[in-house]
Amino acid sequence: MGGLQVSTVKLTVNGKAVAVDVEDRTLLVQLLRDHLNLTGTHVGCDTSQCGACVVHMDGRAVKSCTMLAGQADGANVTTIEGIAKGDELHPMQAAFRDNHGLQCGYCTPGMIMSAIDIVQRHGGQLDEATVRTELEGNICRCTGYHNIVKAVLDAAGRMKVSQAAE
Repeated sequence: MGGLQVSTVKLTVNGKAVAVDVEDRTLLVQLLRDHLNLTGTHVGCDTSQCGACVVHMDGRAVKSCTMLAGQADGANVTTIEGIAKGDELHPMQAAFRDNHGLQCGYCTPGMIMSAIDIVQRHGGQLDEATVRTELEGNICRCTGYHNIVKAVLDAAGRMKVSQAAE
């Protein structure tokens, strides 16, 4: 019987290159929270059902609670802590704040990361029905989703403007 296997996972997290020695069974969410102290990514269900653990890997939303850290080796990972520019909130964060798209806040980081991905994939083709369908993998027990949907649609306009300005 052998011991646990340990590997070095090298990735870029929020623009910073990191190398972390982890057991091969370590999940990406555990690497982020326990090894890098990036606790904005939450664990709600451990089964990819709730969306609290969503991060971006190579520009796409992924659920980090069921992805092995080793699967992110060589990847570029962005967490909720990495989307603001200095003191300036990301347009999605600002829209959630302005539209009261949160209550307890537990689902908010995953919701925001999923919403950014939705806007990036759909752009100007986004409507309320599409947002609601796309957010089915993110659970919020507090809000009823109305203000979350408003926030995503508001942010879609803000993100379009900020991309045009860049």
